[in-house]
Amino acid sequence: MKQAQAERIAVVDGLRTPFARQSTVYRDIPAVELGRAVVQELLFRQSFPAELVDLVVFGQVIQMPAAPNIAREIVLSTGLPVTTDAYSVTRACATSFQAIANAAQAIQCGQNQIAVAGGADSASVLPIGVSRKLAGILLDLSKARKLSQKLRLLAALRPRDLLPVAPAVAEYSTGLRMGDTAEQMAKRYHISRQAQDAFAHQSHQAATQAWTSDVLRDEVMTARFPPFSQVCEEDNTLRKNSLPGSYAQLKPAFDKRHGTVTAANSTPLTDGAAAVLMMTEARARELGLTPLGFLRSYAFTGNAVQEDMLLGPSYAAPLALDRAGLTLSDLTLIDMHEAFAAQVLTNLHCFASEDFAREKLNRTAALGEVDPARFNVLGGSIAYGHPFAATGARMVTQTLRELRQRGGGFAMTTACAAGGLGVAMIWETE
Repeated sequence: MKQAQAERIAVVDGLRTPFARQSTVYRDIPAVELGRAVVQELLFRQSFPAELVDLVVFGQVIQMPAAPNIAREIVLSTGLPVTTDAYSVTRACATSFQAIANAAQAIQCGQNQIAVAGGADSASVLPIGVSRKLAGILLDLSKARKLSQKLRLLAALRPRDLLPVAPAVAEYSTGLRMGDTAEQMAKRYHISRQAQDAFAHQSHQAATQAWTSDVLRDEVMTARFPPFSQVCEEDNTLRKNSLPGSYAQLKPAFDKRHGTVTAANSTPLTDGAAAVLMMTEARARELGLTPLGFLRSYAFTGNAVQEDMLLGPSYAAPLALDRAGLTLSDLTLIDMHEAFAAQVLTNLHCFASEDFAREKLNRTAALGEVDPARFNVLGGSIAYGHPFAATGARMVTQTLRELRQRGGGFAMTTACAAGGLGVAMIWETE
């Protein structure tokens, strides 16, 4: 997708909750409530009536059966008109990028004027299932009329059939966990444990500095939830006193004998929500708003899951840059989602690899070397955490604000996602 210059799609504001490690301050707060809170606060901060918002596109990766359309639940709980269109999307770790793309398309074609796009996830409030046998018997019980029939069905149950079933952590298609894939990448591309730990340390340092210098204060709300006994004002995922030597003490999390991927050089399981407010440039000017930035192009990709599961940025970034008419050297900032340090370092290697460009992308030249001074300058998901559906909106808001602070230019936000998916978005500010 490439934007027409006359109808640039603007992000006029963005906001997120503080991100929290699993089972800490948001341990009893479902994703729908996290999403409601961030959208409500985002709209409260605007100078125009919330009733002008005519579309909400929101995502959730860990689906809750009680609220399958989180976007609509947010509309109904934030005071927006019931006529506000709302639907939910999911694209694993790229979910809120998908929400942003869908909102941009709807605005670009004139279907909607002002949209909220984002996502929320809770790794604490999880949909715990039951065994297939118990599920089948429960269905049969609902149809049984006689007591004898019900007793016969119940007699078929064994203690193991009553055990709860936690949400799957492995890929359905491959049976591999994300960490297993990161281990594959580290071994295949010779990414050392020392390099991974050093990158994780750098991420925490940069994020801590961003918080210490109040860079993030305007884009992170204060979160309060009933019974209001706790107030959360900043991320509790950061290692504020990160020391390089401390990372070496952790044992591998996936390949216990020979692995290099640990809890410290990976993003933690996280609760949180994030959203952005979008409209055309002309509409923003009409309302007296100064956009944070404009969406110039984007690309979504799919690639092999057995070998290249987390190489989405390496596939999507060249396409997005081509569609924007830019090269890597034109970018002032690059923000890549940090699922694992091994994944980030592998993608950076592939960006610069002539062999990868030729063999995987059918391109004559590599994308290029990434200047470390322009890359993940405020830290990334290893430090901030990763509520799956919220990370994209966090990255977009954070990148656009930093880009404006630096005087404008072009930036890229990019992420890998489960299923071998990838996304890259090119942004510009003035």
